[in-house]
Amino acid sequence: MSVFQNGAREAHNELTVEADLFKDSMRHLAGAVSVITVGRGGDRTGFTATSVSSLAIDPPSLVVCLNRGSSSWQVLQRHGSFCVNVLAHDQQHLADSFSGRGGLKGVERYQHAQWQELATGTPALADALTVFDCELDDAIERHSHAILIGKVRAITLRRQVEPLIYWHGAYRRIAAPAGK
Repeated sequence: MSVFQNGAREAHNELTVEADLFKDSMRHLAGAVSVITVGRGGDRTGFTATSVSSLAIDPPSLVVCLNRGSSSWQVLQRHGSFCVNVLAHDQQHLADSFSGRGGLKGVERYQHAQWQELATGTPALADALTVFDCELDDAIERHSHAILIGKVRAITLRRQVEPLIYWHGAYRRIAAPAGK
């Protein structure tokens, strides 16, 4: 159902924003860095994302955005599950590997880390800050991306660890508050 009435959608579609201005503005949003893993065995890959958000507590679910041109899209459709591996401050090398830096693809991206299986069987990073193991509940296709809704089936959590943050085109760290 559209929230626009009487042709208002068409009028809004005519408004344009410069792509460079949009990209620059989006760089001002700080985000936790996650590696999204999909597939199993030799049919696995993944990608780096900062577009992860909680959706609901009942049932526990979250939202991830994925470019449908990515190799991860086809693997996700075959297997129907994914893990959101939220990275700790010392795991930038994994963010780089899963973003394609260095030319690694597919299973090669899983080098230099330990993985485990949780409820869905999708690879979960053994020492991630936190992992959300998700069953794909829905995929809403819009423009170049799919909005993935994942129903959380299992969680792991490490406490007292600083997250890896991406802000203004670079990885950052935030120090834990004193006394924590």
